[in-house]
Amino acid sequence: MALTISLVFLFGLVLFFLLRSNSLGYGAAFIAVMFGFFLASTGAAGPINQLATAVMTAVQNL
Repeated sequence: MALTISLVFLFGLVLFFLLRSNSLGYGAAFIAVMFGFFLASTGAAGPINQLATAVMTAVQNL
C-alpha cells in the first residue's frame, strides 16, 4: 500500500510541475487524471500494479 501512495504522490508532483511550467494545460491534466482514474477500475489495473512492483523491486536491488 505504501508503494501505491508513493507513486500517486510522485505522479501528482510531476503533474503539478508540468502545470506550473505551462508544459501541460489544465484540460490535458484533467484528461490525464480521469484516464488514470478510469484505468484503475479496469482489468489493466492488476498488470500495471505488478509492473510497477517489479520495477521498484529491480531498482531496490541495484
